[in-house]
Amino acid sequence: MELIYSEREIQEVAKKIITSIPNKTVAFYAPMGAGKTTLITAIIKELGSVDKVSSPTFGLVNEYADQEGGLLAYHFDFYRLKDEIEALDMGIEDYFDTTSWVFMEWPEKIPSFLPTNTTDIKIEILDTDKRKIIF
Repeated sequence: MELIYSEREIQEVAKKIITSIPNKTVAFYAPMGAGKTTLITAIIKELGSVDKVSSPTFGLVNEYADQEGGLLAYHFDFYRLKDEIEALDMGIEDYFDTTSWVFMEWPEKIPSFLPTNTTDIKIEILDTDKRKIIF
């Protein structure tokens, strides 16, 4: 599927992604500033999280809860990894063994560890306001 959208349409795009992708493990491929975190924030909000969503750049992973306090999603940002071994050291394989949503920014940093059931979402910058996603 391919969608072109602006930031004011992002919640509708989040709804389409949730209802269209085949599984809950999602890898976001895009250049810096394309809106990966913004889109993941919209998806997590659409899923009903009660938590404030932010980029996990420094901690590598954030956890988000649903309204009952249960684990809803993991949000990874692998940008700062120097090599794949760092992901292994943090126990990445354990995070993938879950029934919760898993959202990953910069998954190209851990190609050997990506689960086979990962849905890839590619974001292209069309101009200052428009983005194109392909999934």
